[in-house]
Amino acid sequence: MPDTGFPFAGNRNARILILGSMPGRKSLAENRYYAHPQNAFWPIMADLFGFDAGLDYEARLAQLCTHHVALWDVAHQCIRPGSMDHAIEIESVIANDFISFFNAHPHICAIFFNGRKAEEMYRKLVLARLPDAFQQMPLHTLPSTSPAHASITRAEKLSAWKIITEPLENGSA
Repeated sequence: MPDTGFPFAGNRNARILILGSMPGRKSLAENRYYAHPQNAFWPIMADLFGFDAGLDYEARLAQLCTHHVALWDVAHQCIRPGSMDHAIEIESVIANDFISFFNAHPHICAIFFNGRKAEEMYRKLVLARLPDAFQQMPLHTLPSTSPAHASITRAEKLSAWKIITEPLENGSA
């Protein structure tokens, strides 16, 4: 049975989009992005944008909105035994509707992938189907915040993720 992901989290003023592949089991069970307690996503966002990672989920999402950040996943639906990205059955993936998303969010001008699998899926299943203007959007692959990606430390992940603030600070996003 396929899993179904979440609607995007953000608002019309979002300028950057962070894309994962598909929510893991813990996130699906709790109906919230990056719910696994060892996932570094929320602590990294809190460090980058100056809020308390211990805020309730809705308040953390609101903080991202305040900073013009939207969250989503490449897959709307897929079959994946467990939570590991490598277990996603790529032939089962139904991608989210990015054309409608970009049309409804005209200020998005940079995409940051939370891990290589999200980038791989986006390039394979989405990019070529987009109008030319959307194909030109800058794409950046960042180390996965997942606890499964333990080859680098949280501090190293934070250092790499700092790039998401640059377009917001210099007005290019």
